[in-house]
Order: sequence, then C-alpha cells, then structure tokens
Amino acid sequence: MELIMTGIDFFHKGGPVMYLLLLCSMFVVAIAIERSMYFKAKDPGRSFARSFADMLSQGDRNGAAELASSTKGIIPSLLSKGMAFTGDENVPLTTFFEVQSGIALTRFRKRLYYLNVIVTMAPLLGLLGTISGMISAFSVFNLESGQAGAITGGVGEALIATAMGLCTAIIALAVHAYFTQRIDSIVSDMEQCFSLVEGMAEERD
Repeated sequence: MELIMTGIDFFHKGGPVMYLLLLCSMFVVAIAIERSMYFKAKDPGRSFARSFADMLSQGDRNGAAELASSTKGIIPSLLSKGMAFTGDENVPLTTFFEVQSGIALTRFRKRLYYLNVIVTMAPLLGLLGTISGMISAFSVFNLESGQAGAITGGVGEALIATAMGLCTAIIALAVHAYFTQRIDSIVSDMEQCFSLVEGMAEERD
C-alpha cells in the first residue's frame, strides 16, 4: 500500500503532462491486448505452414486441403480457396494470392502505426514536462527566496516526466517490434505456402 501511495505521489509531482503520458500508456496496453487477440484468432502459426508445406511436398494434396479447411485463420482460408481454383476464373491464381495477402497483411498491421507515433511522441511529452518543471524550479520567486533546496527538489521532480515518457516509449517500441516480427513470419509462411499451391496448380493445368 505504501508503495502505491509513493507511486501516486511521484505521479502528481510530474505535472499535468503525466496525465497525457498515462493515456498513452493505456493506449499502448489496449493496442497490445487487441492485437494479441486478433493474431491469436487469425494467425495459425508456423507449425501449420510447415505441416502444410510438408504435405504438398510429399504429394499429399488431399491431406493438405483437409488441413487447410480444418484450421482457423487467414492463411488457411486463402489456401483453401487457392486449392479450389479451377482455372476458369478471370483472375489468375497468382493475382488472387497477391491481392488477398495484401488485404490480410493490412489487417494484421492495423493500429501498429499508432505505436510508432507514441514511440516518438512520449519522450517529447516527457521533455516538455521536464522543461516546464525546471522553469518553475528556477523561477524568480525561488531565487529571491534563496531556497536552493527547493530548486534542487524541483529539478528532481521535473525529471519524473522524462522518465515516464521514456518508459512509455520503450514499452510501445517493444510491443511494435513483437508484432512486426510476427508479421514478418506470416509473410514468410504466406510466400512458402502460396508458391507451393501455385506450383501444384501449374502441374494440374
């Protein structure tokens, strides 16, 4: 309880900018939770891509088709549609995969741009809070009163905003890096699986 009260006290000493940084932190957490739920629902994982690729490489087309149809996610759905392509459609299979994968990746990247903004903005907000706090600490009132201790304490309190801004930016950067890495893995899985399905379609034709 004492630790919580100390944290609240530090928060108030950071100045009004701390409320903006708190909102940024909450926004980062909300994006992390929302994206985690979306990726969990739409990304079947690398194990699916490996299993699917192994089945097609071994010539087990029926097994690969059954695996794709029974697995939830964007990639399995696209693979099922790709394997059902008859060749009578006006759109080539390669174009179909390019368009649909682009749409899917756009959905995976949704809201990640805001994390980039927070990574840049949070340290600037912290710096703004620090500067405003130092202006107050070095005000004419304090200098005339000869309160050196008050000035030193004011500078220390002003640095709280900078620390908060850096912490918020670091968390946002870590979240952004994690989901960017997962998207890179998804792109790699898409390219591997799509190329195999396209090769299978060419052999069939």
